[in-house]
Amino acid sequence: MSKIRTSLLAGAAVLGTLAIGAAPALSAEEPSAATSPVAASPYLYNGWGSPPAPADVMNATGIKDFTLAFINSDGGCNPAWDGQRPLDGQDKATIDAIRGAGGDVIPSIGGYSGTKLSEVCGDAQQLAGAYQKVIDAYGLKAIDIDIEATEFENQASRDEVVEALKIVKEANPGLLTVVTFPTTTTGPNDNGKAMFAKAAEVGANIDVWTQMPFDFNGSDMAADTISATEGLKEALKASFGYADADAYAHSGISSMNGKTDVEGELVDQAAFQKMADYAKEKGLGRFTFWSVNRDRPCSGGAVDSCSGIDQQDWDFSKIVAGFQG
Repeated sequence: MSKIRTSLLAGAAVLGTLAIGAAPALSAEEPSAATSPVAASPYLYNGWGSPPAPADVMNATGIKDFTLAFINSDGGCNPAWDGQRPLDGQDKATIDAIRGAGGDVIPSIGGYSGTKLSEVCGDAQQLAGAYQKVIDAYGLKAIDIDIEATEFENQASRDEVVEALKIVKEANPGLLTVVTFPTTTTGPNDNGKAMFAKAAEVGANIDVWTQMPFDFNGSDMAADTISATEGLKEALKASFGYADADAYAHSGISSMNGKTDVEGELVDQAAFQKMADYAKEKGLGRFTFWSVNRDRPCSGGAVDSCSGIDQQDWDFSKIVAGFQG
């Protein structure tokens, strides 16, 4: 996700690719993105930034679900939070607290820093086994693969991720899969388009492709985000043969609240609300942001536990809560 966390703690995305054609109907027991933790689940990170008690955020905002970051390699083909914390430790306690308050979670695997599982596991089958450990540990309805940096830029790693997601999707009926990835102001770059092509080729049936529209050196972040998402919609149509409505439903936005990694670029509440209105109007499959840890005011520049702009606690989380219906 954001490079801000990378500098603070080193080591610390879709829809369908079934086949060319319209998206398949969901079975009675298979959740849609709108009724799962996928649709409106802001990122919460236990690795830094004085993570707030999730129940407090839920009570104050109406948010039900969270995306928990980040799971990576523990040095081998085995998942651990930030590559260090075991699956049954602190982060499981957070998941239990969220579920105890009536919500749910979608763990995020990858991120900008750390050793990626796809770069350690020997092949797609082994990578799927690592993903399965996470699914089994928490009885998940959905997983998010945040594919960035070397994992996104390397074809072998990208292909391995897509193939592994196909395997776990088939092994876990009803599981929703999200792929989150960087973008340009006009939509996916060549790496993103190649990822779609591979997904179409193998029939990965990914549920939501979510772009991260920031770090553009932009001055109008709402306009840039909408432009990027329109480009994503067109790329999905080209790869999978979707109609507009299906392409939007397989598209997502993961913004960054307040100051971004780029000097002078920021997402304020007005811009974020425009993004949310657009996402709701077009029927996107996911609308979220990085991160709840930063959804608070502070003096000075943005750091891990505040946005760096004038705001009240949880302003951005409240906007996301409006997207969940």
